[in-house]
Amino acid sequence: MTLIILAGGIAMLVSLLGTPLLIRVLQKHGYSQAIRVSTDDVQYPEHGGKVGTPSMGGAAIIAAVVVAYLVTHLVFWTWPSVSGLLALWLLLGLGAVGFADDYLKIFRQRSTGIRARTKLIGQAFVALTFAVLAINFPDPQGYTPASEAISFVRDTPLVLPTVLFVVWIWFLITATTNGVNLTDGLDGLAVGAALITFGGYTIMSVWQFNQACGASTAVNCYEVRDPLDLTVFAAACTGASFGFLWWNTHPARIFMGDTGSLALGGAIAGLAIMTRTELLLILMAGLFFIITVSVILQVGSFKLTGRRVFRMAPLHHHFELKGWPEILIVVRFWIIQALCVALAMTIFFAEWVVPWAGP
Repeated sequence: MTLIILAGGIAMLVSLLGTPLLIRVLQKHGYSQAIRVSTDDVQYPEHGGKVGTPSMGGAAIIAAVVVAYLVTHLVFWTWPSVSGLLALWLLLGLGAVGFADDYLKIFRQRSTGIRARTKLIGQAFVALTFAVLAINFPDPQGYTPASEAISFVRDTPLVLPTVLFVVWIWFLITATTNGVNLTDGLDGLAVGAALITFGGYTIMSVWQFNQACGASTAVNCYEVRDPLDLTVFAAACTGASFGFLWWNTHPARIFMGDTGSLALGGAIAGLAIMTRTELLLILMAGLFFIITVSVILQVGSFKLTGRRVFRMAPLHHHFELKGWPEILIVVRFWIIQALCVALAMTIFFAEWVVPWAGP
């Protein structure tokens, strides 16, 4: 428990104290994100008040997580685990892809950033390398960071061939990162929702550590490699998100940009994969899933029928155009995310009480 508190506390302090330093540096050089404005053909929500707000704040979140994770291991004089290092790889690798996107938005004032194909290639490289590495490095019990079995609250009997497993992991990581990215359109919305998810994974991975096979005599123990280190990583992500939210909540002093949204999405997907809760991710990342579906429905409906389902997608912009105040949308969407995570955790713990019975 001390490791968890230390990791979360250090990450929160680094993010809370480091973000204003980053804000001053970015403002000093005039590094702010281009804001989309309405035209005669396309109507955007009124965000004129956000002009001049610096972006790339996700760098503070990433730095806070890395510092907290490494310092925690240094204080307790323990080596980072393979699972923890792979989680950091997703955070840093996808954060680098997001940084490239933010660079174009800020330095070239191109609001669309890098081309979608280029971003997908970068995401695919990080995801595929993670997938290949995650099914190697077995511990003394033979558990690898990821399993080729599709998981729900633990591994199911459905085991994928290696090639399909790699594609499955690529899909999970890409879908989650883009879901967080799409949600990052209002002050504090995405990082607040991610904070709730990371908090849920912290609790779940602590439970898995306490009930891990080898450390527990329970019949329904968890076959997870490095559950304690995943808890440390999840706690660090929780603390870093909490500290950043102080500066990102309405009215935002800084945006986290793609640097943050892709990094947080990768961290969430990595935790789902390595805690063996892949399908439960639909609820653990419930708000991000809903936002993504709203975009799919909007694009699909317009291409098939020429009509739009919403006034604008993603979904939060639909409510903006309906006249809802930004803070009202954010808080209500946080509540939706909290309900989704609460339902996911209820399913997770209920399965332990009444074990899932496979063939």
